Amino acid sequence: MALKSKYKIELMAPAGNFESLQAALDNGADSVYFGVEQLNMRARASINFTLDDLQEISKRCAEKGVRTYLTLNTIIYDHDLTIVKTLINKAKEAEITAVIAMDQAVITIARQAELEVHISTQINVTNIETLKFYAMFADTIVLSRELSLRQVKSITDQIEKEEIKGPAGRLIEIEIFGHGALCMAVSGKCYMSLHSYNSSANRGACKQNCRKKYTVIDQETGFEMELDNEYIMSPKDLCTIDFLDQVADAGIKVLKIEGRGRAPEYVAKVIKSYRDAIDSLAEGTYDKEKVIGWMLELEKVYNRGFWNGYYLGQKLGEWSKGSGSHATQKKVYVGKGVHFFPKANIGEFKLEAFDLKIGDTILITGPTTGAKELKIKEMYVNDKQGEKAKRGDSMTIPLDFRIRPSDKLYKIVMVEKEVESI
Repeated sequence: MALKSKYKIELMAPAGNFESLQAALDNGADSVYFGVEQLNMRARASINFTLDDLQEISKRCAEKGVRTYLTLNTIIYDHDLTIVKTLINKAKEAEITAVIAMDQAVITIARQAELEVHISTQINVTNIETLKFYAMFADTIVLSRELSLRQVKSITDQIEKEEIKGPAGRLIEIEIFGHGALCMAVSGKCYMSLHSYNSSANRGACKQNCRKKYTVIDQETGFEMELDNEYIMSPKDLCTIDFLDQVADAGIKVLKIEGRGRAPEYVAKVIKSYRDAIDSLAEGTYDKEKVIGWMLELEKVYNRGFWNGYYLGQKLGEWSKGSGSHATQKKVYVGKGVHFFPKANIGEFKLEAFDLKIGDTILITGPTTGAKELKIKEMYVNDKQGEKAKRGDSMTIPLDFRIRPSDKLYKIVMVEKEVESI
């Protein structure tokens, strides 16, 4: 069926490596964004792709009709310019769709190469006049994360009313963040890591010291302030799936999922949930019952708790009540792939840690496998039908996808359970 115009939302997925890239492709992403080498905002948070990977990224995405965005959104110095030109030229050769940029030098070099440009949220576009300026260079603009949906709607309405177009000759498309980690800084522009560790967040090298536990003391009196929350600089993760209808009504065209430093199962679970939600909106079946189900799925993977950011008008953030993830599930390494028998659709694994039994939920990840989660319904152990496989055993199970020797096998357990008990 034809989607209603306001529900033609592009779902944009993060990809920190080939496992996450494949997970995004398998679960319904319309586009993916990724970094290459060091000049991106997740230079140290993930295993970034190399220049040699660009062709493979482009090939995989083209086969699925998925758009590709190269992030080059860090602060750029003179000694970086040669690298920037090389990256952009290689991206052009590989037919990458667009470059996400903050620095004017990157924007200029990309436009000279006739590559589509997207304006990064680091520029902090918060009004229509600033948008008009960047519309001279870019076709898609990521608005500041601190805007409310009412402010976003005002901007998208003015784009249509004034017919503000980008270099491609089409109306400017607005992109916003829809899910994932938020930073205490304004749209990610932070200097805390630089001052504390001489490691700049604006160069992709954030040490995340804002996520730590601090004590606040009045220097004049020595009085230690009592705080309701111990992690006062660590906001909860953004989640918009429970008011996605309002997001769509704001007129945005691209919904961006944060998480290039996250595991492939995170990408798989989050993208699938938002894919289902966007499709449900278009079909007219989006409701509270489905939202509850999606939230339960999102809670299974890494998160710091959820809130709706500033979209619904909050003045202050909601802070995490602890360090690390609040996920309801975790993965535990069990073994690795050995062989796949295509005629029988059987995968063989070597168990290197812990046991597995029929009924267990497992996760298989790999550069071409992505992140596949399933429940064991039958197994062969050391070539004999069995119900439980132990450490050191060879286990084979039926699969509807191909595995490879580089694939890793995990068991999914509830966080309340201790690893030693599995």
